[in-house]
Amino acid sequence: MKDITIDPSTMKLELDIMDIPNVCVVVICEGKVKIRELPSHGEYKIITHQGKIKRLRREEGEEF
Repeated sequence: MKDITIDPSTMKLELDIMDIPNVCVVVICEGKVKIRELPSHGEYKIITHQGKIKRLRREEGEEF
């Protein structure tokens, strides 16, 4: 998990792809940026409410 800030003077987001995981999701909401690594198996849910992101939830299951 990594939180990144947007430069308030330029309102630009710069990411160094060498510093982030190979398989990840970048979520931007209200000027906040979060990077989450995706699991090798399972689900990653992004929960929204009234147009805003409320929760990032990782769900892993076990096959039977």
